[in-house]
Amino acid sequence: MGFRRNACSLSGFSIQRREFLGISAGACWAFLNAPTGVAADRQFKFSEYPFSLGVASGDPRADSVVLWTRLAPEPLEGGGMPPEDVKVDWELAEDEGFKTVVQSGSATASPQWAHSVHVEVEGLRPDRVYWYRFRCGGEVSPVGRTRTAPAAGVMLDKFRFAFASCQNYEYGYLTAYDHMVQDDLNLVVHLGDYIYESATKDRTRRHPGGVAKTLAQYRNRYALYKLEAPLQKAHAAFPWIVTWDDHEVVNNWSGDNLRDPDGDLGAFLKRRAAAFQAYYEHMPLRKPQVPTGHSLQLYRNVNFGQLIQFAVLDTRQYRTLQPCGDGTKAPCDEMLDPNATMLGAKQEMWLMNTLLNSTARWNVLAQQVMMGRIDRAAGEEVKYSMDQWSGYDAARRRLLGFVSERQISNPVVITGDIHSNWVNDLKVDFDQPEQPTVATEFVGTSITSGGDGSDGEKYRATAMAENPFLKFYNSQRGYVRCEITQDRWQSDYRVLDYVSKPGSPCRTRAKFVVENGQRGVQEG
Repeated sequence: MGFRRNACSLSGFSIQRREFLGISAGACWAFLNAPTGVAADRQFKFSEYPFSLGVASGDPRADSVVLWTRLAPEPLEGGGMPPEDVKVDWELAEDEGFKTVVQSGSATASPQWAHSVHVEVEGLRPDRVYWYRFRCGGEVSPVGRTRTAPAAGVMLDKFRFAFASCQNYEYGYLTAYDHMVQDDLNLVVHLGDYIYESATKDRTRRHPGGVAKTLAQYRNRYALYKLEAPLQKAHAAFPWIVTWDDHEVVNNWSGDNLRDPDGDLGAFLKRRAAAFQAYYEHMPLRKPQVPTGHSLQLYRNVNFGQLIQFAVLDTRQYRTLQPCGDGTKAPCDEMLDPNATMLGAKQEMWLMNTLLNSTARWNVLAQQVMMGRIDRAAGEEVKYSMDQWSGYDAARRRLLGFVSERQISNPVVITGDIHSNWVNDLKVDFDQPEQPTVATEFVGTSITSGGDGSDGEKYRATAMAENPFLKFYNSQRGYVRCEITQDRWQSDYRVLDYVSKPGSPCRTRAKFVVENGQRGVQEG
C-alpha cells in the first residue's frame, strides 16, 4: 500500500488527495536544476501525496543553500513514479506565508535519480532565515525553513547547532528529533548511520525487505526512515550538514578492501555504488557530491563567517583495512603502520590545508569514529577498537601533531558511531598523559541504535580509571546541543529515558565547556 494522506494543511493551503488520472510522457532527460521546459511541462496527477518524504535544506553558504525533496507517492514500493522526467516548481520566501517570494523556479525530477530534486539557490542574503516549498501536479510540499551562513568577514555573537548519528529504525523511535526541533538552532550536523542496511527479527521494529544490497533496496530503506515524522520535522526546521559512516553501505566497510580474500570485490563495489547513489538522492547535497560510480567526494568545508568552520570528513571511503582483524583487540604491530590511513593521502592533505588557511575562531572536525584512544579493558589488560582512530595510531599522531605544531585556533572534534556519550581531551601521545592537550573531542550517542540504553555508571568508573584524558561517559540515547560564542564553546548532552516506545522526555545530562584559547575541557 502506498503512503496515504487524505489532507495536508500547510501555510494556509489545504491539499486533498487526488485520484490517479494518468501520466503524460516527458521530453528529454535532464540532470539537476534544469530550466523550465526541459522536463514535461504538463500537469501530473498523483495517486497518492507525492511529497511523502518531506523537504530538506543543507550546506548553507552566505549567498546560497541547497533545497531538497523527492517525488514518492508510493515511497516503500520504489517511489511509485513513472520512468519519465517531471517538472517540479519551487519557491523561496522571506516569510512563512509566502507573501514575499524572493526566488522561484523549476527543476527536473528524473527517474535516474529516483525523482529527487536538488536546487542550489544562489543570490541570497547572508545570515537570513528563508522558507521554501515545492509544487507538482497540483500538490504542494510541506514548508521548510532554512538559513544562510553569515558573510565571510562577519564575527557572529552566537551560533547554535546540534549533532546526531546512528538512528537504527529497528531499535526504536526517533523521538530525539521531536525535542531537537524545539531548540533554537542555526544548523544540524549528522555524522553518519542515517540508515542501517541490516535486518533482524527480534527488535522493537523490523526493516521490511531484508538486508539492503541493491539500489532499489537502499532507496526503499531511505524512504522508510524519511517517513518518520520527527526526522521530517527536523529536516524542515533547520539546514543540515551530512556525512556518512559505515551502515549507509555495510558494517565496518573500509575503502576498496575486502577482509575475506575470497570475497567478490566487483560485487562489493557495485553495492557501494548503489549505496552512494541512494545516499545522494536522499540528502541535501551540492553538485560536487554527485556520485560517479562507486566514488563520491563527501569531504568538504562549510564556514559560518569568522566564528566557526566545519571540516566535514569521510573516514570510510579512503581508509586502509582495519588492523589486527578488526574488532576490539589487544595492540598489534599493524596499529603503528605509518602507511595505514584513515583519511587517505589526498583528504589528509586537504584537511591540513583547510585548517592551516582557516581564519575561524573555532575549527571543527565533523567526523565519524572516536579519535580518543580508549582502553576498553580493566586492569593490566589493554584493548582498543581497531575500527576507530586507535587502529590508525600513526595517522592520528600525524594529524594531532600538525594541529599542535601549527597552533590551529580552538580545534574541536565532533564524533558519532559508538552509541554512547564521551568527552575526551586529545593528546598527540596518549602514553604521556602529562603532555599538553591538543584538542577536545565531543562524542555523541545514538538517536536509537543500541536500544534504550542506561546511564552507564558502573562502566564509567572503569573507563575513567583506565583513560585519564576521558572526562565523561554515558550510554543513554539522544543528541548533543552546542552553543558557540567568541569566548567559549558549550556542549549540552541531551538524553532520553527510552526509545523503545514513542514519547520519551528529554533532559540535559551534562554540560561541558571549552574556553577560547584554552586547550582542554571543563564541566559546565
